[in-house]
Amino acid sequence: MKEKFECVKSYLYEMNLAIVDEDPEEELVVVDDEENGIKNLVIDCEYPILVLEQVIMKMNPEAEAKGFCKRLLQMNREIVHGAFVLDETGETIIFRDTLQLENLDRNELEGSIHSLSLALSEYGGELLRFAR
Repeated sequence: MKEKFECVKSYLYEMNLAIVDEDPEEELVVVDDEENGIKNLVIDCEYPILVLEQVIMKMNPEAEAKGFCKRLLQMNREIVHGAFVLDETGETIIFRDTLQLENLDRNELEGSIHSLSLALSEYGGELLRFAR
């Protein structure tokens, strides 16, 4: 589905996001928008879905004892698109969202990326406190 990958890339260019890395064979790009807190956001065309993932931080081993996982779930309730999740090892917090590629439009992709930016601005300080 190379045409979907090219369509996603055109949306990213229209949104003035910097494509810092690309793997056309894997239909994957990495983008930055540092002004909005986005650094190394991976956007992966895995037909039939588009996966967006950005590493947020390493999980502080003591944070779970302080109710951090419960707090992440509470944060997720307020996030418009996507969610904070743990990676498969349970050691890294990631922002993740998935969208349908078949009828993806720019507004939908932009909404997901803005949701990440908004979540970081709203919860960034709290996330950093748990990281320490």
